[in-house]
Parts: sequence; structure tokens; C-alpha cells
Amino acid sequence: MGLSSKKQLKWWGITALVLIAVFWILGGALLPYIAGAAIAYFLDPLADRLEKMGFSRVWATVVISLFTALIFVLALVLILPLLIDQLVGLARSAPELVAQFQNWLGERFPQIFVEDSMLRRGLLSLQNLLNDQGAALVNGVLNSSLAVLDFLILLVVTPVVSFYLLYDWDRLVAKIDIWLPREHAPTIRRLARDIDKVLAGFVRGQLTVSIILGSFYAISLVLVGLQFGAVIGLIAGIISFIPFVGSIIGGGLSIGVALFQFWDQPIWIAVVAGIFVIGQFVEGNFLTPKLVGGSVGLHPVWLMFSLSAFGTLLGFTGLLIAVPVAASIGVLGRFLMQQYMDGPLYKGPQAPEEE
Repeated sequence: MGLSSKKQLKWWGITALVLIAVFWILGGALLPYIAGAAIAYFLDPLADRLEKMGFSRVWATVVISLFTALIFVLALVLILPLLIDQLVGLARSAPELVAQFQNWLGERFPQIFVEDSMLRRGLLSLQNLLNDQGAALVNGVLNSSLAVLDFLILLVVTPVVSFYLLYDWDRLVAKIDIWLPREHAPTIRRLARDIDKVLAGFVRGQLTVSIILGSFYAISLVLVGLQFGAVIGLIAGIISFIPFVGSIIGGGLSIGVALFQFWDQPIWIAVVAGIFVIGQFVEGNFLTPKLVGGSVGLHPVWLMFSLSAFGTLLGFTGLLIAVPVAASIGVLGRFLMQQYMDGPLYKGPQAPEEE
């Protein structure tokens, strides 16, 4: 490695450390800007398609922004009140559900509720905890002035950031390309295309899958008449980007609620279970293969670890950047592994060829 390459490596390392420090220190303050950049990245292909149809970049950005704002306002007006109402209701009903579950178990399996049994003590502790903390936690989050202020800032700043980034996206990419070190520019471009392919396949594709599944679960559970069906369905859809986790958690919550609500009508319990079976079948056989594809390269375990690690370090901001960083690390890791396997450290010293 020559002197110039060593210097480049040193400066790239310093830059990476500075970026990590900025994210660590500013954390939550960067949330609207990261969210705006994510929205712009997600919508850029749509803007490019409108440009091919004859729209200028300005009008493509305006049309997309207005349409997105309309959808958001409709969701805010029509869906958010229902979700808040069901979330508060779920928190307030949780102790009662635990008590009903305890009574149901006691009637059918009285032997497990002997005096001072571990299960009995555990259920009583859970019930008392939910009584003391459940509703207070939800009301505290909803009524916290700081949370409301942060949410308002997010609502105001994020659309503005996403509008300007969407409008200037191609120029920003071109400007960054000019800044690349000329010697390594082709390799960096190739790695960037690989990262974009992973993100396009996972983020855009899986977000679409999550929206479809969340809508299907929520609407189906509401039509069945399941209590808190909208909240449970949307939660299942949101976390469905982790394979099987969304369906397991959503299905478990739904069937648990259905057991209490429809305990004397087992057909409806089966219907609730069937909704998640259908959702899992459609996701695995149609949605994920079509919208995400099989060459994404993000292993579920690596994805869950990234979400846990970045969420712990940076909170909600960390959750937003976890998938892009995990995808980038995956691409760079495969590149470095290929470099290692093509080099002398892996192959060993090569014998000189005989003349």
C-alpha cells in the first residue's frame, strides 16, 4: 500500500469517526432530517418516472409532495384518532384481560393455581403492574409536552427537508460523485450501486409489503369485530419486515384477544387465526418474492441485531438508520471478503511460473 493510499485510508477513517460522533451527540435532533432523506430516497424513482413522462423536476416534486401530504392528512384525520383510542383502550383493558386469562386457566386447570404457585404469583404481579403503569404510560406519552413538541417539529421539518432533497436528489448525487477520490471512484460507484440495490430491494420493497400487510390485517380484524384489531393489525404490518416476527406477534396478540372475546364462538377464533395464515401465505409466495426479491442479502439475524444495537445507541433515530447501515456494512463486508479471498493472505505465496 503506497503512501497516498495510507493517507486516504487515514482520512476516510477520520471522516467515519466524525460522522459517528455527530450521530452520537446530535441523535434526536437529526431525526427530522434523516426521516426527510429517507422519504426523498424512497420517492426519487417516482420523480424520475414522472420526468420521463414529460414533467420538469420541479413539477414532479410538487405533484409527489402534494399527493403524499394528502395521504398523510387523510391518515391523520381518519386513522390516527382510531389508533390512539384503541391504544389507550388496550392499555386500560390489559389488566382485565390478564384477570380473565387467569380465571379461564383456573376453571380449566385448577391444579396449576394452588396457593403460592409460581404461575399464580406471576399473573398477579403482571396484573398489578398493568393496573399501576399501563394506562399511566400511554397517557404520559400522549400528554407529554416534550413529546408533542418533538412530534410537531417532526411534522413541520420533515416534509420541508424531503421536498428540497427530492428536488435536488440527482444534483446531490452528481456533486458527491465529483468529490470521490479519482483513483477509487469506479470501485466506490460499484459499491454504492450494490448498496442502492440492497436498499431498493429491502427498504422500498419491504415498506410496501408492510403497508399492504398492515392494511390487510387491520381491515380484516376490524371487519371480524376483534377488539383493538386496528392497532394489532398495524403493529403486525409494521414489524413484518423481520421475517415471521410480525405474523407471530400479531397472530399471538389477535388470537389471545379472540380467546377472551369469542371464547363461546370458536369459529371466530379460527377466522382470526386464518387471517394471519392467509397473510403469511400471501407474503411468502407473492408479495416478498415480487417486491423484495431473493438477492437482498440482509440476513434476519443481522437485521435484528442492527435494529437492537442502533436503537439502544441512538433511540428512534438509530432505528431509522439501522437498515441502511446494516445494508452498507453487508455490502462492504462481502467486498472485503472477496478482496481477501483474491489476495495472498488467503491464497498464500504464489509459486513462480516455470518457463
